[in-house]
Amino acid sequence: MLVGFLALFAFFDLIGELGDLGRGEYQLRQVFTFVLLSAPAHAYELFPVVVLIGTLYVLAHLASNSEYTVMRGSGLSPARAAGALGKIGAAFVVATFLVGEWIAPAAEEAAQKVKLRAMSSMIGQDLQSGLWFKDEGSFINVREARQANLLQGVRIYDFDEQYRLRRMTAAQRAEYRGKGVWRLIEVTRTSFETGGPRTERYGETDWHSAVSPDLLDALIVRPERMSAWALHKYTQHLAGNRQKTERYEIALWKKLLYPFATIVMMALALPFAYMQARAGAVGVKVFLGIMLGIFFHMLNSLFSHIGLLQNWPPLAAAVAPSAAFLGSAMLMMWWVERR
Repeated sequence: MLVGFLALFAFFDLIGELGDLGRGEYQLRQVFTFVLLSAPAHAYELFPVVVLIGTLYVLAHLASNSEYTVMRGSGLSPARAAGALGKIGAAFVVATFLVGEWIAPAAEEAAQKVKLRAMSSMIGQDLQSGLWFKDEGSFINVREARQANLLQGVRIYDFDEQYRLRRMTAAQRAEYRGKGVWRLIEVTRTSFETGGPRTERYGETDWHSAVSPDLLDALIVRPERMSAWALHKYTQHLAGNRQKTERYEIALWKKLLYPFATIVMMALALPFAYMQARAGAVGVKVFLGIMLGIFFHMLNSLFSHIGLLQNWPPLAAAVAPSAAFLGSAMLMMWWVERR
């Protein structure tokens, strides 16, 4: 099921990327590389859906051949069946976490860098003025950043506690030296003092900042596709600069809770095993599973946006879809047992 869905999503990605074909050095080789590197992120997002459909397929076959009826007659209670599925689901939880925490973020970051470099674009491509970010009492503008450790066209605006501009630094480029130190090259620094502005020029000078290449890399990857550790660090950076963190907090909680959605999907599939073949063919049950999986995928994204708009607690926005489906699974199990 996973391979089938990945092939479908890769085809859609390919169609979407063909619109940028020919821009800069973005040729077919870069397009196929981008599509291939996007596959782990799709795999992570699709894990609960494919687990639901795969479990439904197996349980529907067992029910259609009356094998599950024999298992129930041999003493297989719903609790034991759920426990058996839970043991299998634990492996899927671990696999989902590993892909979402390490493989998918690294591949997504590499995919975005391949595209940006090939198109001669910049990290802050949404604004014509480049990338903007805040570091304590300073605002930094970067014209171009094809690599996170090498910035081109850097402008640093330093403000005092009364929000008055006290110094502006312009550098042709900045190279990261490690431990929070950037080396500014070809620097022009203008200080605004009581006696008037004063301009100084330097060949090279150091700039100490909490902004690191890791934080810059976070800007080219969507929060939903970042690792939990990267989300945690970036959320701390935003909070330290008194910026809004809700979107990244929701993404962080979703990242921590999403692997457990695979067990929820297996629990949702279990009631279908109690429906005999006359209650619906295998194909119908699998089709229903596909619809439920798509609905869960859409609901997961919808609650993130609703949580942002309604100022819900990040944990509530992240857990609501899985909780709703788990409640539905328990309700369905109660209904089939009563029958």
